[in-house]
Amino acid sequence: MTKNSISERRKMRYEKFRKKSSLNLVSLMDIFTILVFFLLVNSSNSQQLPNSKEMKLPTSVATKSPKETIVIAVTTKDILVDGRHVAVINNELSRSDDSLLIEGLKKELDFQYAKSTQVVGSKRKAGLSVTIMGDESIPYELLRKILSTCRQANFTHIAFAAMQKAKNKQS
Repeated sequence: MTKNSISERRKMRYEKFRKKSSLNLVSLMDIFTILVFFLLVNSSNSQQLPNSKEMKLPTSVATKSPKETIVIAVTTKDILVDGRHVAVINNELSRSDDSLLIEGLKKELDFQYAKSTQVVGSKRKAGLSVTIMGDESIPYELLRKILSTCRQANFTHIAFAAMQKAKNKQS
């Protein structure tokens, strides 16, 4: 075994430090893929209620966030269940009979009830949850019909959507 001279060792050290390190892109892509999946999964945890320009929600000071439920949206013209049109408000208010049932809403809620009980299994729930999101100026008679229809379709846990009012800071 021959020993290298000082100049040879210095030259080898210089060559060793002069080499450029390479970036391992495969590991970097794996990390970013995991990060993207993590963000996609965690971004769907918060429920955003659908917002419509046709309705102005009443204000509330409640701090509890709503659970994820079926949303009945009552605009100035229509009644929507999860974005699907089920009834026209003028037709429901101008009906001559004293029925508290809105047929289109009842059919859709029955469908949603059957769909949710299939997911849960054969057990029938005592009552499902629904969120009513309506303009603050809707007539009480219409609200009464919606509530009655929800009750008849076994949606007994009813919540009303409202805009959260900012808390007053008093000292």
